[in-house]
Amino acid sequence: MAERNKPAASSNELDDLVASSDTGSRKLAGTPNRIMLGTAAAWSLFQLWIASPLPFLVGFGVFSATESRSIHLAFAMFLAYMAYPAFKRSPRDRVPAIDWVLALVAAATAAYLYVFYEQLAQRPGAPILQDVIVAVTGIVLLLEATRRALGPPLMIVAIVFLVYSLAGPYMPAMLAHQGVSLEGLANHQWITTQGVFGIALGVSTSFVFLFVLFGALLDKAGAGNYFIKLAFSMLGHYRGGPAKAAVVASGMTGLISGSSIANVVTTGTFTIPMMKRVGFSAEKAGAVEVASSVNGQIMPPVMGAAAFLMVEYVGISYVEVIKHAFLPALISYIALIYIVHLEALKAGMQGLKSNNPVKPLLNKVIGFLTGLIGLMALSFIVYYGLGWLKPVLGEATPWVVAVVLMVVYVALLKVSARYPELEEDDPNEAIVLPQTRPTLMVGLHYILPVIVLVWCLMVERLSPGLSAFWATVLMIIIIVTQRPLIAIFRGRSDMAADIRAGFQDLWEGLVNGARNMIGIGIATAAAGIIVGAVSQTGVGLVLAELVETLSMGNLFLMLLLTAVLSLILGMGLPTTANYIVVSALLAPVIVTLGQQNGLLVPLIAVHLFVFYFGIMADVTPPVGLASFAAAAVSGGDPIRTGFQAFYYSLRTAALPFLFIFNTDLLLINVDLWHGLLIFVTATVAMLIFAAATQGFMLVRNRWYESLLLLVVAFALFRPGFWMDMLDDPYRNVPTAQFEQALGSLDEGGSLRVEVAGLNDYGDPVSFFVRVPYQPGATPSERMDNLGLMLMQQDGETLVDMTTFGSPAKELGFDFDQQIVSVQVPEDGRLAKEWIWVPALAIFILIVLLQRRRRGASSTNAVSAA
Repeated sequence: MAERNKPAASSNELDDLVASSDTGSRKLAGTPNRIMLGTAAAWSLFQLWIASPLPFLVGFGVFSATESRSIHLAFAMFLAYMAYPAFKRSPRDRVPAIDWVLALVAAATAAYLYVFYEQLAQRPGAPILQDVIVAVTGIVLLLEATRRALGPPLMIVAIVFLVYSLAGPYMPAMLAHQGVSLEGLANHQWITTQGVFGIALGVSTSFVFLFVLFGALLDKAGAGNYFIKLAFSMLGHYRGGPAKAAVVASGMTGLISGSSIANVVTTGTFTIPMMKRVGFSAEKAGAVEVASSVNGQIMPPVMGAAAFLMVEYVGISYVEVIKHAFLPALISYIALIYIVHLEALKAGMQGLKSNNPVKPLLNKVIGFLTGLIGLMALSFIVYYGLGWLKPVLGEATPWVVAVVLMVVYVALLKVSARYPELEEDDPNEAIVLPQTRPTLMVGLHYILPVIVLVWCLMVERLSPGLSAFWATVLMIIIIVTQRPLIAIFRGRSDMAADIRAGFQDLWEGLVNGARNMIGIGIATAAAGIIVGAVSQTGVGLVLAELVETLSMGNLFLMLLLTAVLSLILGMGLPTTANYIVVSALLAPVIVTLGQQNGLLVPLIAVHLFVFYFGIMADVTPPVGLASFAAAAVSGGDPIRTGFQAFYYSLRTAALPFLFIFNTDLLLINVDLWHGLLIFVTATVAMLIFAAATQGFMLVRNRWYESLLLLVVAFALFRPGFWMDMLDDPYRNVPTAQFEQALGSLDEGGSLRVEVAGLNDYGDPVSFFVRVPYQPGATPSERMDNLGLMLMQQDGETLVDMTTFGSPAKELGFDFDQQIVSVQVPEDGRLAKEWIWVPALAIFILIVLLQRRRRGASSTNAVSAA
């Protein structure tokens, strides 16, 4: 295996790899470098300013949403032409004159909406020649900036949609539309907020930048190295320990990172060589890192910036998005650790030598539970203590909390100063794993900004932008003061030098945050072209018709085709642009076709479905960018690394299908205890699924054992599938009894109604809706609250009228539609969870069979010896 592996990339080559994909590969000097770094720092300061309450307090520097987006894109476009060369052979140590010109013109076209904001507001929908020229120039320069910063894929997709918008009348019958004029295209895409300056760029401006900056400052302060060391100190001594530590470290880094490639290279430089040392091949070591780094993009709170976009696209709060996305991501990570464990078992691997004192298992469990209970008690005291203090202190509460936070911060730094500093290790040298306690204690102050972020988001319910602002303010204080304070506590202070070093770290963090945002800013703007084309041409309906034709009305085939299309569209795209594209094109397809075929799914589940498969494109050959980055670190074959990573990621590919059909996994309408039960059951199911796909549990699986394990996992994940076959959850009632059926519903229940009518093009269509419980003392009151009036005509139930803005209108009811069927929940039905009993019985039987085989093989081995 080792002979065919190519040499691993050097650290300089890896830095160039990350730079080419995230920050720009130009390395300038002198005045051009000062201009670029100064512009990047100015961008970060601008974003901090508009996110803060200061503009409203001083009455200066208040920008509208459109003005902020315009300035945001102007910074991104200017830096894209400064940081990214046009071609591989272009100079990297200087900026050619043409790039200076392009950078200035691109920034000017982006800033046009800010400079001429008032004039443009006075002529909506009526662009003048100047507007059209600026728009066309801006679109062309944006496409070129996209090619430089992100490669050709997104640029090509955007061009295809622009051509489609203009050439609608000349398209084949299925794709044809009336077309748009050049003026209409320019106005829609650049002058309004329907295209480039739409929701995606707005989210990038309002939320994403602050989170990326927060992550850059946290990493610059040393948190990235801290997370890696902590993961290795805790897990490195177990079987395949470096791989398990890589999963956890990548997960923690993924919490603050918006780039799977940067995650691969940042943690992989350290973890991949250590995985190879304990027995993983170059491809498997790279694949573990890829699978864990890409999973960082599905892990809240940032999710590669997709979480903030979902808030806008789905129309629910940020806290709700985090709640729905958390459980599948956590289950996926637990399963990856188990997959690594199975690989270690199959290969007979051992862990690394550890300096941790050896403790009996009981002591470990007691220690873990003590820490967990202590953390819960601390959370309880803080939550209810602040709840009690707020009414007492009133407006002074923020100041008191700030003082307490500073006292805790200084105390944690004093604790940290008692332990040796964490240094960067060479993973190719002999390494003895550090002790967990000193490693944990030396970086506890890095957790404070994360606590502030989570507190502001989850408890105070501040906006994501304002929450990130306050967390970033604390991070700035930490990055400036931690060096001098720790030096004082260690008794070796050089105050002036330490303060200078702190401000130098802050400067570099501001610059790095902005440079990490170049690609995201450009990506959200370019993806806005696609969103604008969808809204202007109605191409989404064409895609729905195409998928419906190919799937022949089969629900599973429809979802499978959508997943494949998400993979294809996601190739070569960064996470943020990826989600924008697949959600704009494919989420409506699932909603439309699902309604027509009886699949009634909450919108958040649909968006998570396409998001999961979009980011799988980072793994999957031939384009899987994260796999190529991991192969550069490991020296393995990138295609084999990609296929192995996809094999490890089968659990992530299975989850979207499961939560589409069982939304309990997304904690939708689930109470606390039911949620805990679902977490335990789903985790067990995912571990069983991993054992089935890896062909190994206690010993190597027989083929029928793998098959039975898949059936057991499916039954645990989706018990309703089997229970519905045994006991139908709904019964039909005459359509004329719609009102009585609605009146019989208990709170939390819903009717399942099939409706027939005409679509927007006058073609006949039928679809299903779920009519939820409505408050009211009588059936007629409930119908009034629903906003639906029905009439009987020739034995049919027709919609007579829907109230404007009513629940019925939102559900899709409209005049002259026919109610085809009404289904009410069946009373006295067995709980679907009873299916778990036979499923677990089959699983126990397989465990007993494998234990007997393992015992027999051990006996044979002893006899042979």
